[in-house]
Amino acid sequence: MRRALDLALRGWGRVQHDPLVGAVVLKDGEVVGEGWHPEYGDRHAETVALADAGERARGATLVVTLEPCSHHGKQPPCTDAIIRSGVARVVAAMRDPNPLAAGGGELLSQAGIEVEIGSSSDAAAILNAVFLHGLRNTHRPFVALKLSTTLDGRIADGFGQSRWISGESAREYVQWLRAGFDAIAVGGRTARVDDPALTVRGALRPRVPPRRVVFDRIADLGPHLTLLRTAQDIPTLVVVAPDADRARVKRLEAAGATIIHADSLSNALASLRQQGISSLLVEGGGQLAGALLAGGLVDRYYWLQAPIWLGDGGVPALAGLPTRGLDQAERWRVIERRALGEDTLLVLDRG
Repeated sequence: MRRALDLALRGWGRVQHDPLVGAVVLKDGEVVGEGWHPEYGDRHAETVALADAGERARGATLVVTLEPCSHHGKQPPCTDAIIRSGVARVVAAMRDPNPLAAGGGELLSQAGIEVEIGSSSDAAAILNAVFLHGLRNTHRPFVALKLSTTLDGRIADGFGQSRWISGESAREYVQWLRAGFDAIAVGGRTARVDDPALTVRGALRPRVPPRRVVFDRIADLGPHLTLLRTAQDIPTLVVVAPDADRARVKRLEAAGATIIHADSLSNALASLRQQGISSLLVEGGGQLAGALLAGGLVDRYYWLQAPIWLGDGGVPALAGLPTRGLDQAERWRVIERRALGEDTLLVLDRG
């Protein structure tokens, strides 16, 4: 199952809004076939793995990260291919929560195939957190916060410089990460100071390039900024306050930006969801990050920590968080830890 989960991740950036799925065929304790869902609308992991196994699939065990689908969508039902293959046993990490596709386990059991569901269900749910959120929560996107900080929790030095806190390996990881989200967001001050492009520039090319979102209540983005100079070519949304200056708003619209008026972050996220954004990667700054966390609007936190210090004059990574006693503090769940060059990646989900 660990191998199947690793294979599933190869679909990152290419399958949304389908789930990430990987599959392995085992015969006499050996891997005889494997596959993953490579592209939205393309073959499912089970059929790829079974085709790889060929006749060796007969009497074998199919290990898959999600219950095989039982409906005819962009691809025929995986259950049909499994039954035809002669597989004797299917082990799935978790049930398919999509009511249109669920029920595959029961169909396989009725066909005389041994079925086990629930192995590594937590890991499978973590892998497909964005997909699961989209089924359960239709009023706002899945929100991931990504911050690159120093050891003392700073995202820029006292002069506002943030390039580069993290090293090359960490920056490559961020490009990969961006490819799996519908949109990338920053606050207005970050857009003005850093002048980011918010595009994917790594080896992985996303099937659909993410849109850009700027949370700028006062609508004060200058036309010289990269985000506005390229807004005609790359969809760019700017969230402004209802009472934002009309002349500034018109200037943003003239540059090609789509304007969203919202009086709160919750309403802004709801509007983004209505725009078809199911997942949002927020990359700062400190005020926006703090407000999202304080509002309980962050689902996952990607923390890249560099082995440097900037001191009290540096810009805090999180600003405006309310004070809490230790007994009231919200404890998050660590789902991944690893080194990226000299930096450290810590990924946490809301507990």
